[in-house]
Amino acid sequence: MSETTISVVSSKSLLTLFGARDQHVRKIRDALGVNITVQDGLVQIDGPAEAVASATEVLERLQAYANRHGSLASEDVSLVLSAVLNGHSPSETPPIEVFKPGRQIRPKSPGQARFVDAIRQNDIVLCYGPAGTGKTYLAVAMAASALKRESVRKIVLVRPAVEAGESLGYLPGDLQAKINPYLRPLMDALHEMIDHDLIKRYTEEDLIEVIPLAYMRGRTLNEAFIILDEAQNTTVSQMKMFLTRMGTGSKIVVSGDITQIDLPPHTRSGLVDALARLRGIKGIVAVSLSSADIVRHPLVQRIVDAYDERSKKRR
Repeated sequence: MSETTISVVSSKSLLTLFGARDQHVRKIRDALGVNITVQDGLVQIDGPAEAVASATEVLERLQAYANRHGSLASEDVSLVLSAVLNGHSPSETPPIEVFKPGRQIRPKSPGQARFVDAIRQNDIVLCYGPAGTGKTYLAVAMAASALKRESVRKIVLVRPAVEAGESLGYLPGDLQAKINPYLRPLMDALHEMIDHDLIKRYTEEDLIEVIPLAYMRGRTLNEAFIILDEAQNTTVSQMKMFLTRMGTGSKIVVSGDITQIDLPPHTRSGLVDALARLRGIKGIVAVSLSSADIVRHPLVQRIVDAYDERSKKRR
């Protein structure tokens, strides 16, 4: 067992560091298995030596962050905690400003921070990683932020209409009713960034467009933020078609999970092909996310790891 102390200057700083109802420090305790108490302006940490060292580093980074920014959000704690556990440097990625008043989206892991930084610095970003790593959510947040800043004139959200092992061809309804399930995840993310009434107005004014990939052929999109989701289910020719829709002043984000390809057997994924074919082209960057970047229920990370381990053994 080991023990260490950290000096905190004021009770206000202590409240910021611990969070409302000690929510920040509880997260650190649960993640690292240490005991954290405070007495006379000193934070005391005790537990296994390695865990105490990690908790000390987390609290020192958080204290420095709070001193610079004046506040500390739950997402900041998650990001720093993940960075320490995975041996990464802390991220200074600015939060993403979206339409909802007071709503800020922050990357919650070093991988997510790399993804957001890549979107800010490049015109085409290819992002691949397992479910739950925030690929769609962060891309839509960056699109909403760009529209709010008026750095683009419209958002275009695109998805291939490929079933995950199930055929939807006999579902009732017209074409729009049949494609809505494919586009629902994009709309769910969008509704967290923009109020419902504003989305409706922007959709009517063609400032927000949510369409199947097949409808992109023959178009040129200028000053648009274009997102292709579930890109692992595009063919090579579809990916080429999509990327070449890019007009002046536009930005493209392509995201997908190359471990969940639903294309027919022996059909090469357009995302896998693009990751290899476009490597090294200036202005295009690829970002890889891993199970360490998963921000859903903690069990999701364990599920992904279990499937990955089984796949490795089969190979």
